[in-house]
Amino acid sequence: MITLDILKKAVQLPDFDASAAYANLAVPNRPRKPAEGVTPRQAGVLVLTYPEADGLHVVLTQRTRTLRSHSGQISFPGGRRNPEDESFTAAALRETCEELGICDGIEIIGKLTHIYIPPSNFEVFPTVATLPSRPVYHPNPAEVETVFTMPLQLLLDPQIKLTEDWDINGMMLPITYYSVGRHKVWGATAFMLSELEARLRLTLDTEKSR
Repeated sequence: MITLDILKKAVQLPDFDASAAYANLAVPNRPRKPAEGVTPRQAGVLVLTYPEADGLHVVLTQRTRTLRSHSGQISFPGGRRNPEDESFTAAALRETCEELGICDGIEIIGKLTHIYIPPSNFEVFPTVATLPSRPVYHPNPAEVETVFTMPLQLLLDPQIKLTEDWDINGMMLPITYYSVGRHKVWGATAFMLSELEARLRLTLDTEKSR
């Protein structure tokens, strides 16, 4: 079971290199950073957890199919950093409040590695946080089609990580995703989950060896 103590230790691991966690998710020739002279847009997302009987769960959303960017995809709550946002964490908290109506009681745990999304030219900065209990959702229908959760323990099950050949802009590419219920979690969200998975595995292995 993934407890809050385990999650905190995982997120706060010193000098953690996420590149190995990304390796088996990488789309061939996917740029890791913007091209020279290209200024990316920047966003903050919230990897929001809360306790259930089977351990911590993480909140995920399915974006509405009418959005211009990444419509219908699975994501963490969050969005573009506005000039008035003092940090990427502040942007993630504001967007979570706007998207899901979760505005209070959030404890910040730490951060994951920021990631570049080539198709939308966004750099995304994830903040990991937790709530003391299951939240009440008030999803914004203009942005959120579905809210669902997954137990963090599920990240340790290799059977939920699958690879298929998908048609991406006319090219057949191998895409690795997390199968969560009826949802396929891929792209940047899968990269962030993969880093969290690697951190949790390392932390649990360290705890077992003590």
